[in-house]
Amino acid sequence: MPPPESTSAVEEALDPLPRPADLLLRKIWHLRLGVLGAFLIAGLVFIAVFVPYVSPHDPYEQNITARLLPPSWMEGGRPEYLLGTDHVGRDLFSRLLYGSRISLTVGLAAVLVQVVIGIALGLWAGYYGGAADSAVSFMVNVMMGFPFILLAMSLVVVLGPSLQNIILALGLTGWPVFTRVTRMETLRLREQEFVLAARSLALGVPRILLGHILPNLLPSLLVLVTFEVARAIIRESLLSFLGLGIQPPTPSWGTMLAEGRDYMLFEWRLAALPGLAIFLSAMGINLLGDAVRDLTDPHMRKS
Repeated sequence: MPPPESTSAVEEALDPLPRPADLLLRKIWHLRLGVLGAFLIAGLVFIAVFVPYVSPHDPYEQNITARLLPPSWMEGGRPEYLLGTDHVGRDLFSRLLYGSRISLTVGLAAVLVQVVIGIALGLWAGYYGGAADSAVSFMVNVMMGFPFILLAMSLVVVLGPSLQNIILALGLTGWPVFTRVTRMETLRLREQEFVLAARSLALGVPRILLGHILPNLLPSLLVLVTFEVARAIIRESLLSFLGLGIQPPTPSWGTMLAEGRDYMLFEWRLAALPGLAIFLSAMGINLLGDAVRDLTDPHMRKS
C-alpha cells in the first residue's frame, strides 16, 4: 500500500483556490513600485494637461518688489506664493507646474521620432540581412561611437535653440537603441514558423513586417519607450541647463536649474526644486518601465 499522505499535503490539497481579488492584490503588492511610478506619471500628465487651470499665477509675470520671497510657511513668505518667488519675482510653484508640460512634450515627441526611425531601420536590416544589415549596423555603430552631448549640442548650434529643434536633436541622436533591439528581435523572428508560413502564402513584405513581426516586438519596445522618455527628459534638462535648450523666460526645469545655481548659497530651493521635479519624473517613468517589463516578460513574472 502507498504511504499515507502527510497532514500538510492534505491541508494544502484542501485549500481553496485564491479569489481573483486576492490575486489582484498580490500582483499589485509585487508591483508596488510600479504602481507608485504610475501614480507619479499620472500626476505629471494631469498637471501637464490642466496646468492653465491649476496654476495659481502666470509663469511669466514678474514682480520685482516680491523677488526672492521664501515659501509661504516660512517667515517673510506670502500665502499667494506657495513656494516663494525667483530672482525676478515670478511664482516658483507656477513655473514648476508649467515646466512639466515642456518636459513631457519633449520626452514623448523626441521618443516618437526615435521610434519611427529606429524601428523602420531595424525591421529593414533584420528582415533582409546582407548588405542592408551591414549598412544599418555601420550607421548604428557610428552614431553610438560619438558622445550624445557632442552630437546634440552640434545639432542645436546648427539648428538654433528652440522647442522643435530640441525635439529633433534628441530624436535624431537617440534612434540607434531602438534599431538595435528591433534588428536583433527581427533576426530571430524571421525564422519562426509563422513568418515562414506567411512567406509561403506569398504575403507582401510590408504585411509580414507590420502584421506578423512588429506585433511580437511591441512588449520589448514598450519597455524601451518608457526608459527612453525618462532619458529624453533628463537630456532636455541638461541642454537647457547649458543654455542650448529651451530659452528663458520659458519655464523649463533645466533653465530654472541654471537660473537658480547663482543663488544656491542662500536660496537653495531655486535649484533644488527643479532638480527634484526632474528626479521624480525620471524615477516614476523608470519604475513604471520596470513594472511593464515584469508584466510582459515571461521570464520575469512571479506568481
